Amino acid sequence: MNNSEPGLNGSPATLAPPGFEEAGNLRQRARAAGMDPNYWYAVEEVRRIKPGTVVEVTFWRHSIALYRAEDGSFHAVENRCLHRQLKLSLGVVEGCRLVCAYHGWEYDENGCVAEIPDLFGRDRIPKLSIRSYPVQVRYGLVWLFPGDPELAGQRRIPEIPELEGPGRWACVPLTFTMSAHHSMVIDNVSDFSHAYLHRRYRPFMGATLTRNETVGDNVHLAYETRVGRGRISGLFVDHERLDTNHMELCYEYPYQWSNTDDEIKHWLFVLPIDERTTRAFFLFYFKSLKIPYLPVRIPRFAMTAVLKIANRVLIGPLLAEDRVAVEAEQEGYERHWADPPIEVNPVVRAFQKVTVRKWQEHLERSAQNGAANG
Repeated sequence: MNNSEPGLNGSPATLAPPGFEEAGNLRQRARAAGMDPNYWYAVEEVRRIKPGTVVEVTFWRHSIALYRAEDGSFHAVENRCLHRQLKLSLGVVEGCRLVCAYHGWEYDENGCVAEIPDLFGRDRIPKLSIRSYPVQVRYGLVWLFPGDPELAGQRRIPEIPELEGPGRWACVPLTFTMSAHHSMVIDNVSDFSHAYLHRRYRPFMGATLTRNETVGDNVHLAYETRVGRGRISGLFVDHERLDTNHMELCYEYPYQWSNTDDEIKHWLFVLPIDERTTRAFFLFYFKSLKIPYLPVRIPRFAMTAVLKIANRVLIGPLLAEDRVAVEAEQEGYERHWADPPIEVNPVVRAFQKVTVRKWQEHLERSAQNGAANG
């Protein structure tokens, strides 16, 4: 694919960034890569889908109808009616079935056509079906497996023991839709060279990279950095009791997490929608926080209420700065994709190498399966 032509000054005039196969360097390939569908992906917050409703979710340009039956159970099917190809997310939920808005065709949780209101003289419903997807609910999120359903039992949703059981830590999910490629979002959350962007909130300061190691599909890294030094947020962190000068992080493909002294943690789950759109689900959770100006911890029963306020006035606005930055980066990349890539933090290249390799492996498997079924 030819994406450029000579401009007035003899330099290339940008038309569009190259696709994955046409990309000429690591950055271009990373910015065109999808994500391996053979993993569990968070697609929505449970609280946002009431029983008896349906929503559209998208995984890498594939539209999926996610619905919650009237009994509260979740189901996901290919988002199209076989009759006239309308999106089923335009329809309604009746019992455990999803009903097309046009002619009232009903689909069960397995994607099978279960009812056609008018058969025009036919004595039986034809055996027709669309694809269904495995669904799970965990950590307040709805998870979907968009790949080979036979692999769904082999892959696991990340284990977060702190968010389960009677002693679970407080956590209130934060969700953003960003007009940026998923690799830009992953680069952002683990690249601590952008402290200047957050000079108002100061979530980290003075970062020095102390580890950068790729092990299989995971990139492990660590920083010596001063964590939680904001004018307000810093009052809630017990710096005397905790080691808030060190943070461990990992790009555990396709997820990302961080850990500060085993008491301040987070996970990021990205949902790749297309080449320039990503949904991001952030889970920040804390073993405890302190009452400002007092050596007393906030009671566990009050932590959820505190986090709801923190999400609204501190964490949410902080992440909004990142959203503005990565969306501007996406726009800049689309204008200047042909410029030589310049990167100072080596972890970014490590992330991109894993992203590119995993997507390449997926494409090769798909090609092999296609050849075998051809």
